[in-house]
Amino acid sequence: MSETSKKLAAYKDHPRTPEYAAVRFGMLEPHLTEAPDDGTYYLNMGPHHPSTHGVLRLVLRLDGEKVVECEPVIGYSHRAHEKMAERGLYSQFLPNPSRMDYLGGMIYNVAYCQAVERAFDIEVPERALYIRTLVSEFNRISSHLLWFGAFLMDLGAFTPFLLAFQDREHILDLLDSVTGSRLTYCYAYFGGVTWDLPDEFEGKARALIARQRESFTTYDKLVTGNTIFRKRTDGVGIITPETVHSYAMSGPTARASGISYDVRRAEPYGAYPNIEFEVPTRTEGDCLARYMVRFAEMEQSLRIVEQCLDKMPGGAFGPAKPMIRVKAKPGTYYHTVESPRGQLGFFIMADKNPEPWRIKARTPSFCNLNAMAKVLEGTMIADTIAILGSIDVVMPEIDR
Repeated sequence: MSETSKKLAAYKDHPRTPEYAAVRFGMLEPHLTEAPDDGTYYLNMGPHHPSTHGVLRLVLRLDGEKVVECEPVIGYSHRAHEKMAERGLYSQFLPNPSRMDYLGGMIYNVAYCQAVERAFDIEVPERALYIRTLVSEFNRISSHLLWFGAFLMDLGAFTPFLLAFQDREHILDLLDSVTGSRLTYCYAYFGGVTWDLPDEFEGKARALIARQRESFTTYDKLVTGNTIFRKRTDGVGIITPETVHSYAMSGPTARASGISYDVRRAEPYGAYPNIEFEVPTRTEGDCLARYMVRFAEMEQSLRIVEQCLDKMPGGAFGPAKPMIRVKAKPGTYYHTVESPRGQLGFFIMADKNPEPWRIKARTPSFCNLNAMAKVLEGTMIADTIAILGSIDVVMPEIDR
């Protein structure tokens, strides 16, 4: 008699219960139907937990307060974006990428356009390249600011959350003046952007940069040297370079472990070949290092924005007519960019039809989250929130 049959027999008197259906169709993990006999126990953290933001579940196996094993459970916000891509024209998928990562929506929007342009040899005016780079870096800062506020909120600090969101609002106002959106963007289009920068944009952008640098000083005084924050992050949740490579981790999480890899530097795209910036790294690999890397990245993003404003060329910002239909070239194509959380790639398989045969997104949070199974081993349950928050995962880009 198989194990599944034994489990089903236990529910023979109650065949219509959810538990029976879960076992019947393989929806429950074995450890949720079998109690461990070694003194350990299981604890569900999420999906209804504030620090998991409602859509992530961590099944933790605990020995007292020490984490023995962790199994991330995903799928609570799956929306079938990639399947939707196959059901329409390439242009009809344009609204979707920014909804995969709603915090880095501009970068996702630009990345998809660049993937299609690279695949089908669509030319982009130089001015559009600079505009895309500029708004993408503002989007990166807004994403990091939200991470900063939510991370500190999860650790019990309320004031940094309010300050970070206040500054983030200024960035969203600026992007709204350009794109007409505050969160999910469809500003980039095949061959350029939908419309040019408004006349007052440069003045507002430079004022925002000056104000943001002042805010960084405030954050540093308020948080970085705080004794409680240091105790919660320094030496906690160490990710080794070997773990980074084993799980294909990327972004600030990997750079905080000494891996100096940034797609903007390794495979330059947009205006990045003409921009000078540094790739911040740390070697400690702990929660504090990931915090420090992200703050250094925000300063580099401000540098990039300033250079884009200084070097902004004139001329056209897009094609004369919107490219509703693109002339597909049969083949397979891949394009990668640096999102706020790491390496984002779009794989396109095209045939002669105006609809894509297959579009696959390689999102960084999927790989970064999987590493939790390794990183949490041997840590304390009280540190789980700090470690998860420092990695900065966005669930909708995992549950595509």
